[in-house]
Amino acid sequence: MATEAPAAHVGPWLVLGAVFLASVAAVMAQFAAPPVMPLLISGLGLDLGQVSAIMSVFSVTGLVLALPAGLALSRFGTIATGAAAMAAVIFGSLLGAAVPSYPVLLLGRAAQGVGVGLIGVVAPAIVADAFPPRRRGAAMGIWSMWVPVGGLLMYIIAPAIAEPLGWRPVWLFVAAAGLVSLLVYVGVLGAAGATPSRSTSDALAALRRGIAIRDVWRLALVFGLASTAFGAANTFLPTFLVGERGFALADASLASSLVLVGAGIGAGATGIISDRLGSRRRVFVWASLVAAPLMPAAFLIGGAALPFALVAMGMVSGAIPSAIFASVPEVVQAPDLVPAGMAAIMVGQNGGFVAGPILFAVLLPPLGWPGTAAASGVLAIAGALVGWRARVR
Repeated sequence: MATEAPAAHVGPWLVLGAVFLASVAAVMAQFAAPPVMPLLISGLGLDLGQVSAIMSVFSVTGLVLALPAGLALSRFGTIATGAAAMAAVIFGSLLGAAVPSYPVLLLGRAAQGVGVGLIGVVAPAIVADAFPPRRRGAAMGIWSMWVPVGGLLMYIIAPAIAEPLGWRPVWLFVAAAGLVSLLVYVGVLGAAGATPSRSTSDALAALRRGIAIRDVWRLALVFGLASTAFGAANTFLPTFLVGERGFALADASLASSLVLVGAGIGAGATGIISDRLGSRRRVFVWASLVAAPLMPAAFLIGGAALPFALVAMGMVSGAIPSAIFASVPEVVQAPDLVPAGMAAIMVGQNGGFVAGPILFAVLLPPLGWPGTAAASGVLAIAGALVGWRARVR
């Protein structure tokens, strides 16, 4: 087995709690930059290209590391791979804080990205292994809240720290959060009896078998198309609100965070719904279809209705990963292939996050804001069509 089931004396919910804490800490590193971006720009003299790289390095690192992360999980097990993920988050955070220059900051962000990429494969594999199929959707839905919860925490905490102290203490705070989560993770997973159990040759064989399953890549493509659509819209939403709607920067940031609120609600709720329905496919297919009109709506609706549109868009975006991650164990049908399956899903997710902002920027001049958002919605429809063909309940 590539991942190890918790021992009887450590309940699966405690394992989920430790994994969720580590995942949130990693995402906090990713979202540390957006709330303090004006301070980074003024303090380090950055241009827009350099600012973009500070965020995109996470997706690029995650894309490159996705399959190696699956191999590492199979080879070294849950404790070592998860601990390495959190160590990378801590190191990258300390490096960026200690040497406040753009090249070192970017290097530190890459190290943080390694941590996010590893935990993105490790965590869902642990959750899938800890819960039986009838309860897996709810558990995976809770874990899938890691991104909105981590992002929201940083939108709240980072400005409160940075306003009186500057941006460097924000990085130190993330390092401290990573250290706490590392200790909890190792303690709980150690008590659960998780140990490495595969040779390098067996791990490679499992990776090859897992990524050879066609339906794994169908799921990855669904996630990739959704990530392209939502990643693009979320990246440019604050710019749209400031430039087209006359929002102040702080208000635009607050409004954009409503998407994360909706994503958290959507992830948790749809995990339970997929268990009740007995179907994962219906959840991510319908969520992808509903996304199509919601994407342009967020760029057309104004006034008091705008917050509701943003929350709704977030709910749909949170529903898709929850159902996709819960589908992987059922598609691969063997516990030792779950790491490979999760790695493939992360290829799709990070590939979409890399491609989305680029595609949006290319389409924006000829199509305008609503037209570009509508084109992004078409990608979600394509994902629904691909997902309907996946052989998963």
